[in-house]
Amino acid sequence: MRELFDLSGKVAVITGSSRGIGRSIAECMARAGARIVVSSRKAEACAPVAEGICAAGGEAMVVACNISHKDQLEALVGRTVERWGRLDILVCNAAVNPYFGPMSTMPEDAYDKIMASNVKSNFWLCNMAAPHMAAQGGGAIIIVSSIGGNQGSATVGVYGMSKAADYALTRNLAVEWGPKNIRANCIAPGLIKTDFSRAFWENPKLSDRVNARTPLRRIGLPEDVGGVAVFLAGRAGAYLTGQVVVVDGGLTIVEPG
Repeated sequence: MRELFDLSGKVAVITGSSRGIGRSIAECMARAGARIVVSSRKAEACAPVAEGICAAGGEAMVVACNISHKDQLEALVGRTVERWGRLDILVCNAAVNPYFGPMSTMPEDAYDKIMASNVKSNFWLCNMAAPHMAAQGGGAIIIVSSIGGNQGSATVGVYGMSKAADYALTRNLAVEWGPKNIRANCIAPGLIKTDFSRAFWENPKLSDRVNARTPLRRIGLPEDVGGVAVFLAGRAGAYLTGQVVVVDGGLTIVEPG
């Protein structure tokens, strides 16, 4: 069974991995044997994650990267291959949501920032990484999306639109790169207890309502997502591609009410 989830010898690049879901994915993949590139906008924020992985016997390095800058994405891929000679797993986790409210009053710059960071940067990065994977015989791409891509919202509508676009990006990557043995899948978390979603889970009214409607009766934790990423990256997920794996404690399967 262990070999199904063994990532030994693999190199994984994970954006937005200084905290939250990205950090959990980095730490889980490291425990599975992967060498990890910890990345976010600020190197100092990434350093504790890389240091923790190395202290536990793993291998990790930090590459600072602002995903909205194409040259920094190129440098992220370039430094990874320069250091370790390969790139096996790409996790596009970094995302933004600078606006909370109705679409009708959304500033244009906020719309552009969401679409550029959550969709276009993933498009760029996947197409930069995939040729390296193809040259070595295969790889795995994972885009961290959201159940917001399946739902309408009066407050985070454009964020949800960007996450739905990531579903489509994933499917097209799966079709285009599948013949090169590259798999592409999405993880769509529900409400996870991270800084990104703090406005939701710190609000007792909202969090109590979510807990009451969720079959597992709790908000998710970052480690609930990390293990799913290991599955998608490893031998256990070898015949899974172009799919969206919903990780929401069952929230989206219950009837409205």
